[in-house]
Amino acid sequence: MSSNESGGQQPLLTFQIITDTHVTADPSHEYNLNFGRALQDLALHAQGSSGIMHIGDITDHGFTEEYEEVHRILQLHQAALPEIRYTLGNHDVGLGHWESRLAMYTSRTGMTGPYHDHWIGGYHFIFLGTEEGLPTFCNLSEEQLRWLDRKLGERAAEARELGRQLTDPLQPIFLFLHQPLKDTVAGSLESQEWYGVTQDKELRAILSKYPQTLLFTGHTHWELEVSNTMYPGNGETATMFNAASVAYLWTNADEHKSGSQGYYVEVYSDKVLVRGRDFTTGSWIESAQYEVVTPVKVRD
Repeated sequence: MSSNESGGQQPLLTFQIITDTHVTADPSHEYNLNFGRALQDLALHAQGSSGIMHIGDITDHGFTEEYEEVHRILQLHQAALPEIRYTLGNHDVGLGHWESRLAMYTSRTGMTGPYHDHWIGGYHFIFLGTEEGLPTFCNLSEEQLRWLDRKLGERAAEARELGRQLTDPLQPIFLFLHQPLKDTVAGSLESQEWYGVTQDKELRAILSKYPQTLLFTGHTHWELEVSNTMYPGNGETATMFNAASVAYLWTNADEHKSGSQGYYVEVYSDKVLVRGRDFTTGSWIESAQYEVVTPVKVRD
């Protein structure tokens, strides 16, 4: 959305979201070509961006040669791209020896471990990730959950220590996790079997304390055109978004669909715009344009 479409305002911050690239060892594979096409779209339209957030399943199996292909494709567009930060996906670490796959992920992406956080342009970006090599689910340790709780409350805690009131206590926080919570966004219904947080209850309890959070997940590949792409928090929990997939899509008819999608995000003083993008056609997805009003109205 241009500044004209947003009432003349200029965004305070912009970033992009991709997920489930599933890069293989074959340079001519459809997934690899889709990744390159998505990066080309981002290189053309993400000028001034504060970063690209990748929500996991970078590779198809976590193999060395797949990461080499990721690097090769990135090099083709690197000069025009903002920094990419990564989330751990089950395909990256769930299909082999846990320690060696995790070491491969950290060494090839530059991420410090399964979970990490960054302050970017005055906004908090937090990345969660499994601590066990499960085939589909993610397992979040008690330590990681305590860390998340502390990080989500970091800004308010800092203000208390300084003895001052925050002017924006409900400033949006951006949270990334590969697997969605059960019965929230598209593809996460229990019957669809693509939800996947072992500590579902514990994570929900934390998010209920921080309804200013926007949680973005991948894993399901569900196309952005479906009606439950966004799960509204309504001041009671995080607002959640399914981010589809760059490699291929899935439909409500439980069928594979060729395609490649992601998000462009714009942050304003009074709202966050989440804009669905079709990387195959290079066009906006009109049914996947979302506005989250900020600050959120917290329900008692």
